[in-house]
Amino acid sequence: MRSAEILRETGETRISLRLVIDGEGKRSIDTCIGFFDHMIDLFARHGLFDIALSVKGDTRVDEHHTIEDTGIVLGEAFAKAAGDKAGICRYATQFVPMDETLAFASVDFSGRAYLAYSAACPDETVGGVTAQIFEEFFRAFAMGARITLHTGVLYGANTHHMIEAVFKAVARALRFALEADPRCSGIPSTKGIL
Repeated sequence: MRSAEILRETGETRISLRLVIDGEGKRSIDTCIGFFDHMIDLFARHGLFDIALSVKGDTRVDEHHTIEDTGIVLGEAFAKAAGDKAGICRYATQFVPMDETLAFASVDFSGRAYLAYSAACPDETVGGVTAQIFEEFFRAFAMGARITLHTGVLYGANTHHMIEAVFKAVARALRFALEADPRCSGIPSTKGIL
């Protein structure tokens, strides 16, 4: 079973995370930010990742440190749990519709951290959180996981739907990129390392 546990403490946040990649979508999420809890909850469910996450952050300042640092830790957990990546599919792309919204995510477990994010949300905030912070979350996640991630919204009108569809698309793309490729017994790269 591919799993990781990470405890990260800084002057701004204290994060405890347990991740099982090959899970069932079991989750226990408490970030002290309701909308963010909802996003991580559905991320776990749609990726079939077991996630136990507890975050205490300086939310009296704002949500930035809590959400960005969670992205760092979640990304690091995926990198650790994926190990040497032998036998995985490596790439996956998913499109997720949510009512009027269509979002996509394309991932490569390349060992090279990069994010392309495009989600022009009509509202500045959603669920009491600035919509822009989710680009920072996914950037921190991609850097921590050392993956190439392209994600965004092709079209949409409801900010909640747009952000939610992105989280679902990323979760599903990660799930399929990390699944075993029955025809690949080694590292899926001509370099021999990812």
